[in-house]
Amino acid sequence: MNRFFQSRFIRQMIPYFVLAVAVIIAFHIVSEISVLFGFVSRVWGIVIPFFYGLILAYIFNMPCSAIQRLLKRTPYKVIVKRSRPFAVLILMIIVVTLITLVLNWVIPAITRSITQFITEFDSYQLQLQDLIYRFNNLNLPEFLQPIQPIYLDDIFDMILEFAGGLVDGDLVATVFAGFGGVAGGIFRTFLAIVSAIYFLIEMERLHAFSVRLVGAIFSEKNKAAILKYCGKLNFNFRQYIYVQTIDGLILGTLMTILLLIFQSPYALILGVMLGIVNYIPYFGSIFGTIIAAVVMAFTQGLGTAAFASVFMFGLQQLDGNFIQPKLMGGSFSLSPLLVIISVTVGGAYGGMLGMLVAIPIVALLKDILDSYIEYRENLKLEKAAITEDEPYDDSATWL
Repeated sequence: MNRFFQSRFIRQMIPYFVLAVAVIIAFHIVSEISVLFGFVSRVWGIVIPFFYGLILAYIFNMPCSAIQRLLKRTPYKVIVKRSRPFAVLILMIIVVTLITLVLNWVIPAITRSITQFITEFDSYQLQLQDLIYRFNNLNLPEFLQPIQPIYLDDIFDMILEFAGGLVDGDLVATVFAGFGGVAGGIFRTFLAIVSAIYFLIEMERLHAFSVRLVGAIFSEKNKAAILKYCGKLNFNFRQYIYVQTIDGLILGTLMTILLLIFQSPYALILGVMLGIVNYIPYFGSIFGTIIAAVVMAFTQGLGTAAFASVFMFGLQQLDGNFIQPKLMGGSFSLSPLLVIISVTVGGAYGGMLGMLVAIPIVALLKDILDSYIEYRENLKLEKAAITEDEPYDDSATWL
């Protein structure tokens, strides 16, 4: 057998044989791609609750770690030794308390606002039809006439298409539509919450195991680079979640107060909506402000809505240009154009979740690219300096 492999002809044919086997395997994979996708889809359907549990654990790990640091300062050795489980328990108590307060105060107020809006929806629809009719009968200049006429059904279809594009691939859509019924959704939601609790308890061990795994696979140099950029990505996500949460609370509260000043019957629900959509950079607050202005136009008249819109957009600009940058503290030094492109691409490929994670990921990619450019520039400067230090050799010239 050894003589067989030592043959020169056989050694020359081995690469071609390996290539032929690879082509056959690739052909079978492509021909059975639907089976492969089906298998991946089934596996994803099984692990998706744990995936969302890991996301929840990652988000709640920030306050949990802060509580743990406080517990480690206590003089009681039992608490210090088991600070992580105690921190998770305290966090669960805080979350359950907040949920109870929301269910007993915020949800009823929002429910009343939604019920009132549904009850008066017919009158709002008639107002919109009247407004469209008057617009279609305006004598507009020739360059504006192509936008006429406008039909109510087209507006509703456009709104539904836009909303469908936003929730495509979203967590809510996946939980309630992709789990195959309410019972399955409840079970998987419960499984995600339970797994999130265990992920929280084991977060430190998971981190230590991940570091060991990277060290076992990669060299020390590559390990240091991977851990460095993973740390930066982790910092970006934590900073983004923190900033957007605080900024959403500030903007939602200010908008609610502003709408209450204008005596809007939907001040609370609109303020909560503005705080939530603020997680989407640039587009979120603008989109929420437009919705608030439209709702005010139908409920309180165009004059009040126009006057309030000036203050709402002014508040939105104040938040985008002063409050949010102060909270960011230069963590995401991205141009507005890059942010818009990032959010658009993230939404196209990942839905709402893609929009939320686009900014931290792009910030890391920009940091890596800046580091690479700086490395190449320094390398060129070093080569130029070495060339200048070399003595001029007249005999080495061609002419």
